[in-house]
Amino acid sequence: MGERAAYPSDLNDDQWAVVGPFLQAWKDRHPSVSGHQGRYELREIVNAIFYQNRTGCQWAYLPHDLPPKSATYYYFALWRDDGTDQVIHDLLRCQAREKAGRREDPSAVVLDTQSIRAANHVPAATTGKDAAKKVPGRKRGLAVDALGLIIAVVVTAASVTDNAIGIRLLDNVLAHTPTVTKAWVDAGFKDDVQIHGAINGIDVEQVLRSDTTAGFVPVKRRWVVEQTHGTLMLHRRLVREYESRPASAVSRTWWASTANLVRRLTGTATTSWRYQR
Repeated sequence: MGERAAYPSDLNDDQWAVVGPFLQAWKDRHPSVSGHQGRYELREIVNAIFYQNRTGCQWAYLPHDLPPKSATYYYFALWRDDGTDQVIHDLLRCQAREKAGRREDPSAVVLDTQSIRAANHVPAATTGKDAAKKVPGRKRGLAVDALGLIIAVVVTAASVTDNAIGIRLLDNVLAHTPTVTKAWVDAGFKDDVQIHGAINGIDVEQVLRSDTTAGFVPVKRRWVVEQTHGTLMLHRRLVREYESRPASAVSRTWWASTANLVRRLTGTATTSWRYQR
């Protein structure tokens, strides 16, 4: 990292010791990555991605003491397209589950969606309007385990139904975590999701909110995924949809969750953005 002053989002030595071996193994398998991009340390590339995720800044506004857009986006897109971002995340998730006394892979998940307003430059062909929440933009679907750790991510136009997203989430769960046999959902996920789950060996159960209680009430099972949505909102790049490609929005979610996992595994926390005396 050189002599520059650290940003709150930077990986410290203990955190890099968790992530670094995976990226070093990736680099050893890709000796052709060289030239202008290859002269930057991978730790600094990850620091730049974490900084942008956390602050929400544009590519051109990355600080001058971090790698420039040309290098940072090169790796971001490369890791997005070859799946390295999810591979690293999933390996860290397994470690976090073991640290919590759980098996590496979960047997149950909770599904939910969140509608996100899109910025003006996001292509209209990949956005829509959520008919229920009246939100123009995209919709982020999550499948999380009992600890709130992300198992699958789907990003679509906000006009896509929860039912369609639920089916895609189940397919992703089956592809990467075939140990799952149970899924909890809210009322937005209809019969098609339950039928799709049953065909593939997953029992999908609706968990409904009681209409007799006024105000906000945490709903059993579902509160876990709601908490995960809230944690992701601490990463300002995810508060609004800025990515031209839905695949980039998915990658942003993996990196935000990876940052959370690294802190969980090392027992550290990111400095608050609030002013402290």
